[in-house]
Amino acid sequence: MDRAIGVIDSGVGGLTVAYELMRQLPNERLIYLGDTLRCPYGPRPEIEIRTFTWEMVHFLMTKNIKMLVIACNTATAFTLQELQKQLPIPVIGVIQPGARAAIKVTESDHVGVIGTQGTIGSDAYAKALKTIKPDIKVDSLACPLFVPMVEKGILDGVQCQSIVQDSLRPLQKITGMDTLILGCTHYPIIKDVISRVMGPSVQLISSSEETAREASIILDMNGILNKTGHRGYHEFYTTGNLDTFKKITNRIFAESMDTIQSVTMERAVI
Repeated sequence: MDRAIGVIDSGVGGLTVAYELMRQLPNERLIYLGDTLRCPYGPRPEIEIRTFTWEMVHFLMTKNIKMLVIACNTATAFTLQELQKQLPIPVIGVIQPGARAAIKVTESDHVGVIGTQGTIGSDAYAKALKTIKPDIKVDSLACPLFVPMVEKGILDGVQCQSIVQDSLRPLQKITGMDTLILGCTHYPIIKDVISRVMGPSVQLISSSEETAREASIILDMNGILNKTGHRGYHEFYTTGNLDTFKKITNRIFAESMDTIQSVTMERAVI
Protein backbone atom coordinates (compact mmCIF):
# COMPACT_ATOMS: atom_id res chain seq x y z
CA MET A 1 0.00 0.00 0.00
CA ASP A 2 2.13 2.90 -1.28
CA ARG A 3 -0.44 5.67 -0.74
CA ALA A 4 0.67 8.36 1.71
CA ILE A 5 -0.49 9.28 5.20
CA GLY A 6 -1.80 12.85 5.26
CA VAL A 7 -0.96 15.09 8.21
CA ILE A 8 -2.55 18.50 8.82
CA ASP A 9 -1.79 21.20 11.36
CA SER A 10 -2.43 24.89 11.90
CA GLY A 11 1.30 25.50 11.50
CA VAL A 12 4.63 23.90 12.36
CA GLY A 13 3.61 22.10 15.56
CA GLY A 14 2.36 19.02 13.76
CA LEU A 15 5.89 18.42 12.53
CA THR A 16 6.50 16.81 15.93
CA VAL A 17 3.80 14.27 15.05
CA ALA A 18 5.23 13.82 11.55
CA TYR A 19 8.63 13.13 13.08
CA GLU A 20 7.22 10.32 15.23
CA LEU A 21 5.27 8.87 12.32
CA MET A 22 8.44 8.77 10.25
CA ARG A 23 10.42 7.26 13.13
CA GLN A 24 7.90 4.55 14.00
CA LEU A 25 6.67 3.87 10.45
CA PRO A 26 9.80 4.17 8.27
CA ASN A 27 8.13 2.43 5.32
CA GLU A 28 5.32 4.99 5.13
CA ARG A 29 5.25 8.11 2.99
CA LEU A 30 3.91 11.35 4.51
CA ILE A 31 2.29 14.42 3.02
CA TYR A 32 2.25 17.25 5.56
CA LEU A 33 0.32 20.50 5.29
CA GLY A 34 0.81 23.32 7.80
CA ASP A 35 -1.49 26.34 7.56
CA THR A 36 1.13 28.75 8.89
CA LEU A 37 -0.41 31.75 7.11
CA ARG A 38 -3.56 31.60 9.26
CA CYS A 39 -1.98 30.24 12.44
CA PRO A 40 -2.90 30.26 15.30
CA TYR A 41 -6.28 28.53 15.17
CA GLY A 42 -6.81 28.65 18.95
CA PRO A 43 -8.40 32.14 19.23
CA ARG A 44 -10.57 31.70 16.12
CA PRO A 45 -14.33 30.97 16.18
CA GLU A 46 -15.38 27.37 15.60
CA ILE A 47 -16.77 28.02 12.10
CA GLU A 48 -13.39 29.35 10.93
CA ILE A 49 -11.52 26.42 12.47
CA ARG A 50 -13.85 23.97 10.73
CA THR A 51 -13.61 25.84 7.41
CA PHE A 52 -9.82 26.05 7.45
CA THR A 53 -9.52 22.39 8.48
CA TRP A 54 -11.76 21.26 5.63
CA GLU A 55 -9.69 23.30 3.17
CA MET A 56 -6.58 21.43 4.24
CA VAL A 57 -8.41 18.10 4.09
CA HIS A 58 -9.66 18.75 0.55
CA PHE A 59 -6.10 19.56 -0.54
CA LEU A 60 -4.72 16.30 0.89
CA MET A 61 -7.58 14.22 -0.47
CA THR A 62 -6.50 15.27 -3.98
CA LYS A 63 -3.22 13.52 -3.16
CA ASN A 64 -5.05 10.19 -2.68
CA ILE A 65 -4.00 9.74 0.95
CA LYS A 66 -4.94 6.54 2.78
CA MET A 67 -5.18 7.98 6.31
CA LEU A 68 -5.59 11.45 7.82
CA VAL A 69 -3.83 12.49 11.03
CA ILE A 70 -5.15 15.74 12.53
CA ALA A 71 -1.94 16.89 14.21
CA CYS A 72 -3.63 19.96 15.66
CA ASN A 73 -5.38 19.80 19.03
CA THR A 74 -7.76 22.67 18.21
CA ALA A 75 -8.80 21.12 14.90
CA THR A 76 -9.13 17.72 16.59
CA ALA A 77 -11.41 19.18 19.25
CA PHE A 78 -13.79 20.73 16.73
CA THR A 79 -13.66 18.49 13.63
CA LEU A 80 -12.53 14.93 14.48
CA GLN A 81 -15.95 13.29 14.72
CA GLU A 82 -17.20 15.14 11.65
CA LEU A 83 -14.23 14.08 9.55
CA GLN A 84 -14.43 10.49 10.76
CA LYS A 85 -18.06 10.32 9.62
CA GLN A 86 -17.59 12.01 6.24
CA LEU A 87 -14.23 10.78 4.93
CA PRO A 88 -13.80 7.33 3.33
CA ILE A 89 -10.41 6.82 5.05
CA PRO A 90 -9.35 6.37 8.69
CA VAL A 91 -9.00 9.66 10.61
CA ILE A 92 -7.23 10.05 13.95
CA GLY A 93 -6.56 13.05 16.17
CA VAL A 94 -4.10 13.81 18.94
CA ILE A 95 -6.32 14.31 22.00
CA GLN A 96 -7.28 10.74 22.89
CA PRO A 97 -3.71 9.43 22.48
CA GLY A 98 -2.43 12.25 24.69
CA ALA A 99 -5.01 11.54 27.38
CA ARG A 100 -4.15 7.82 27.40
CA ALA A 101 -0.43 8.57 27.69
CA ALA A 102 -1.01 10.91 30.66
CA ILE A 103 -3.11 8.37 32.55
CA LYS A 104 -0.37 5.75 32.10
CA VAL A 105 2.20 8.10 33.64
CA THR A 106 0.47 9.95 36.49
CA GLU A 107 0.89 8.56 39.99
CA SER A 108 -1.08 11.25 41.81
CA ASP A 109 -4.08 11.14 39.41
CA HIS A 110 -3.70 14.89 39.09
CA VAL A 111 -3.00 16.06 35.54
CA GLY A 112 -2.47 19.51 34.07
CA VAL A 113 -3.30 20.47 30.48
CA ILE A 114 -1.95 23.44 28.55
CA GLY A 115 -3.22 24.34 25.10
CA THR A 116 -4.69 27.04 22.90
CA GLN A 117 -7.78 28.99 23.88
CA GLY A 118 -9.86 26.85 21.53
CA THR A 119 -8.63 23.52 22.86
CA ILE A 120 -8.92 24.52 26.52
CA GLY A 121 -12.31 26.15 25.92
CA SER A 122 -13.62 22.96 24.31
CA ASP A 123 -12.76 20.99 27.47
CA ALA A 124 -11.77 18.15 25.13
CA TYR A 125 -8.85 16.89 27.20
CA ALA A 126 -10.72 16.94 30.50
CA LYS A 127 -13.56 14.98 28.87
CA ALA A 128 -11.15 12.47 27.32
CA LEU A 129 -9.29 11.98 30.61
CA LYS A 130 -12.45 11.58 32.69
CA THR A 131 -13.96 9.15 30.17
CA ILE A 132 -11.02 6.84 30.81
CA LYS A 133 -10.58 7.62 34.53
CA PRO A 134 -13.62 9.42 36.04
CA ASP A 135 -11.94 10.34 39.34
CA ILE A 136 -8.88 12.02 37.83
CA LYS A 137 -8.25 15.66 38.75
CA VAL A 138 -7.60 18.00 35.81
CA ASP A 139 -6.32 21.59 35.81
CA SER A 140 -6.35 23.30 32.43
CA LEU A 141 -4.64 26.50 31.28
CA ALA A 142 -4.70 28.33 27.97
CA CYS A 143 -1.30 29.63 26.82
CA PRO A 144 -2.15 31.85 23.84
CA LEU A 145 1.34 33.32 23.48
CA PHE A 146 3.11 30.02 22.84
CA VAL A 147 2.00 29.28 19.26
CA PRO A 148 2.79 32.74 17.80
CA MET A 149 6.18 32.59 19.53
CA VAL A 150 7.01 29.18 18.05
CA GLU A 151 5.77 30.19 14.59
CA LYS A 152 8.19 33.15 14.70
CA GLY A 153 11.04 30.75 15.44
CA ILE A 154 11.56 31.93 19.04
CA LEU A 155 12.34 28.54 20.55
CA ASP A 156 14.71 29.30 23.44
CA GLY A 157 16.55 32.16 25.06
CA VAL A 158 15.56 34.96 27.40
CA GLN A 159 12.38 36.02 25.59
CA CYS A 160 11.08 32.45 25.30
CA GLN A 161 11.91 31.71 28.95
CA SER A 162 10.11 34.87 30.11
CA ILE A 163 6.94 34.15 28.11
CA VAL A 164 6.79 30.55 29.30
CA GLN A 165 7.48 31.53 32.91
CA ASP A 166 4.74 34.18 32.94
CA SER A 167 2.22 31.94 31.15
CA LEU A 168 2.70 28.91 33.41
CA ARG A 169 2.74 30.77 36.73
CA PRO A 170 -0.86 29.70 37.63
CA LEU A 171 0.09 26.01 37.28
CA GLN A 172 3.27 26.42 39.30
CA LYS A 173 1.14 27.33 42.32
CA ILE A 174 -0.80 24.06 42.17
CA THR A 175 0.34 21.22 44.44
CA GLY A 176 -0.05 17.52 43.72
CA MET A 177 0.02 17.77 39.92
CA ASP A 178 2.68 15.37 38.63
CA THR A 179 1.87 15.27 34.92
CA LEU A 180 1.39 18.01 32.32
CA ILE A 181 -0.11 17.35 28.89
CA LEU A 182 1.32 19.54 26.14
CA GLY A 183 -2.10 19.98 24.56
CA CYS A 184 -0.84 21.66 21.41
CA THR A 185 1.60 20.09 18.98
CA HIS A 186 3.60 23.34 18.88
CA TYR A 187 4.51 22.97 22.54
CA PRO A 188 6.94 20.01 22.29
CA ILE A 189 9.16 22.28 20.19
CA ILE A 190 9.75 24.33 23.38
CA LYS A 191 9.54 21.31 25.68
CA ASP A 192 12.93 21.96 27.28
CA VAL A 193 11.91 25.47 28.31
CA ILE A 194 8.56 24.29 29.68
CA SER A 195 10.35 21.53 31.62
CA ARG A 196 12.77 24.01 33.18
CA VAL A 197 9.89 26.22 34.28
CA MET A 198 7.72 23.40 35.69
CA GLY A 199 10.60 21.58 37.37
CA PRO A 200 11.61 17.90 37.64
CA SER A 201 8.55 16.82 39.69
CA VAL A 202 6.21 17.34 36.70
CA GLN A 203 6.42 14.92 33.78
CA LEU A 204 5.55 16.36 30.38
CA ILE A 205 3.36 14.40 27.97
CA SER A 206 3.37 14.90 24.22
CA SER A 207 0.74 13.07 22.21
CA SER A 208 3.09 12.60 19.24
CA GLU A 209 4.49 9.16 20.17
CA GLU A 210 1.10 7.75 21.19
CA THR A 211 -0.54 9.13 18.03
CA ALA A 212 2.06 7.41 15.86
CA ARG A 213 1.46 4.12 17.69
CA GLU A 214 -2.28 4.46 17.12
CA ALA A 215 -1.71 5.19 13.44
CA SER A 216 0.36 2.01 13.10
CA ILE A 217 -2.35 -0.11 14.72
CA ILE A 218 -5.17 1.36 12.61
CA LEU A 219 -3.20 1.02 9.37
CA ASP A 220 -2.54 -2.64 10.17
CA MET A 221 -6.17 -3.30 11.18
CA ASN A 222 -7.37 -1.82 7.88
CA GLY A 223 -4.84 -3.76 5.82
CA ILE A 224 -3.17 -0.61 4.49
CA LEU A 225 0.14 -0.74 6.35
CA ASN A 226 3.08 -0.51 3.95
CA LYS A 227 5.07 -3.68 4.50
CA THR A 228 7.08 -3.60 1.26
CA GLY A 229 9.80 -1.23 2.44
CA HIS A 230 9.49 0.87 -0.73
CA ARG A 231 8.16 4.42 -0.60
CA GLY A 232 8.54 7.74 -2.42
CA TYR A 233 9.54 11.09 -1.00
CA HIS A 234 7.82 12.78 1.89
CA GLU A 235 6.11 16.03 0.90
CA PHE A 236 5.81 19.12 3.09
CA TYR A 237 3.56 22.08 2.29
CA THR A 238 3.06 25.41 4.05
CA THR A 239 0.66 28.27 3.39
CA GLY A 240 2.97 30.85 4.99
CA ASN A 241 6.61 31.92 5.10
CA LEU A 242 8.73 29.23 3.49
CA ASP A 243 12.04 30.23 5.13
CA THR A 244 10.66 30.09 8.69
CA PHE A 245 8.96 26.77 7.94
CA LYS A 246 12.23 25.33 6.59
CA LYS A 247 14.16 26.56 9.63
CA ILE A 248 11.85 24.83 12.10
CA THR A 249 11.55 21.71 9.93
CA ASN A 250 15.32 21.38 9.79
CA ARG A 251 15.54 21.81 13.57
CA ILE A 252 12.98 19.08 14.29
CA PHE A 253 14.29 16.56 11.77
CA ALA A 254 17.97 17.52 12.20
CA GLU A 255 18.36 17.46 8.43
CA SER A 256 17.40 19.46 5.39
CA MET A 257 14.04 18.46 3.89
CA ASP A 258 14.13 19.12 0.15
CA THR A 259 10.45 18.60 -0.67
CA ILE A 260 9.05 21.73 1.03
CA GLN A 261 6.68 23.86 -1.03
CA SER A 262 4.30 26.78 -0.61
CA VAL A 263 0.62 26.28 -1.34
CA THR A 264 -2.50 28.46 -1.32
CA MET A 265 -5.70 27.23 0.27
CA GLU A 266 -9.07 27.70 -1.41
CA ARG A 267 -12.34 28.13 0.40
CA ALA A 268 -14.03 24.85 1.22
CA VAL A 269 -17.78 24.37 1.47
CA ILE A 270 -18.89 22.66 4.68
